[in-house]
Amino acid sequence: MNEDSQAPEAIAVIGMSGRFPGADGPDEFWQNLIAGKDSITRFPGRTDADGSKYVGARSILEDADKFDASFFGIYPKEAELMDPQHRIFLECSWEALEDAGYDPAAYPGMIGVYAGLSLNTYLLHNLGKGKDLAKNYQVAEYQTMLGNDKDFMPVRVSYKLNLRGPSMTIQTACSTSLVAISQAATALLTYQCDMALTGGVSVSFPQQRDYLFQEEGMVSPDGTCRTFDAEAAGTVFGHGCGVVLLKRLSEAIADRDPILAVIKGWALNNDGSDKIGFAAPGLNAQADVIAMAQAAAGVSPSDISYIEAHGTGTPLGDPIEVAALTKAFREGGAEENEFCSIGTGKTHIGHLDCAAGVTGLIKTIQQFRHEKIPALLNYKSPNPRIDFANSPFSPVSENRDWKRGMTPRLAGISAFGVGGTNAHVIVEEPPLTQPTGASRKQQLITLSARTPAALDMMSKRLADHLENESPDLADVAHTLTGRRAFPVRRTVVAADLKEAMAKLRDEAKTTTAPATAPRVAFLFPGQGSQYVNMGREIYDSEPA
Repeated sequence: MNEDSQAPEAIAVIGMSGRFPGADGPDEFWQNLIAGKDSITRFPGRTDADGSKYVGARSILEDADKFDASFFGIYPKEAELMDPQHRIFLECSWEALEDAGYDPAAYPGMIGVYAGLSLNTYLLHNLGKGKDLAKNYQVAEYQTMLGNDKDFMPVRVSYKLNLRGPSMTIQTACSTSLVAISQAATALLTYQCDMALTGGVSVSFPQQRDYLFQEEGMVSPDGTCRTFDAEAAGTVFGHGCGVVLLKRLSEAIADRDPILAVIKGWALNNDGSDKIGFAAPGLNAQADVIAMAQAAAGVSPSDISYIEAHGTGTPLGDPIEVAALTKAFREGGAEENEFCSIGTGKTHIGHLDCAAGVTGLIKTIQQFRHEKIPALLNYKSPNPRIDFANSPFSPVSENRDWKRGMTPRLAGISAFGVGGTNAHVIVEEPPLTQPTGASRKQQLITLSARTPAALDMMSKRLADHLENESPDLADVAHTLTGRRAFPVRRTVVAADLKEAMAKLRDEAKTTTAPATAPRVAFLFPGQGSQYVNMGREIYDSEPA
């Protein structure tokens, strides 16, 4: 790189949302992670007539069948015919925009959607029962097709939220959502859109579905995921959804958006046939994609202090993944041993398939925010097939501090799909911003919803967020002003977080705005006591 060349534009993550096993959003997800909560559900497994025993374990998504159809203008019958994966992703997309303080109806730019989802079992197990589905699909069952085909999940988000950027489904198995994030970031760099919603969702039915364990296979014999441990024998699959909102970093800074993390670089490739089987991981391709992402980000592997591993806990996958990471780091010049922490959320919540990669990104964002790395669950002693002592990596055996330092914290996130499509993303902690300072002693918190019940729930969730995250109250007030104003409204005036939480949890009075603004018949400006510049003080002090 010559002196006149510039580093490529980075991508800011400015909003996020999700549904995770045992957690209704990113905040509760973090609380579970740092508390070491095992969110995998166990239940009795069946035994076949031939004596084959099935394992009853899977991470469950609560209320996966619930959907606020009326909020999106969807008729109840239409909602019934929609794959719950479509419904959940639509809700999380709206929430990610709200998290960033954006109303898509008021945003003048183009917003893209890049996402993927898992196999639709709702159609097979629920809608298709007792029907000649193959015969009627695309004919008599046209609405069923629109509500269930993978192609229509992102474009439904674009339609319902009036988003005019590119909108597409991306499918690469376990690496789907991290590949989608990479494609969204590329679209932003090439100015195909101005912001992008991206992520993935995986929900299968029935959720409490047991599985057959096979030696040296992918799944765990006892329903426990032991990534990097000596007793690691397989993974546990589960359900979840994650969505992030991306924007070019320079514009996010200029617009004073809430920057959660910075995506510095990313890379994609495929194993080809350089592996022992179609579903097996490929060491060389994994090492290559990691090195490519580091090069794209312009970072040295020695500067990376955390890896959010694919980490499925399989006998074959874990050793190959660490060997690939070690190869990439050593060839990139990292000589020190055990300087880089390595972990994964799969020991807590299982493998979320198409939502796994974005879940890893959200987990890493929370680690930046809280300056801690949650411990791997079920980790007692290292897998003897992995030589951690002579590698750059140290498994996170207990909750570990991860403080800001003189240089920005960097992390690598991996997702490797069955079939060989690999993704690796380099993320950096959000830049420190100069506090603007509160412009007033008290802040005005504004909330709105379509119904009183929804407003009450929103108020309580915001109070919980203030308690768990301790954000700047002025920043919260500012972000809320960017959200769409619905008819049922509540305002809270508070001087600090404690007062705001108390008032939000109180059964406060709400007001309902009229559907149309009343006509003005007469306007009386006052009693003749106005004078020039009488409003100057307010004009100078209020950001309006």
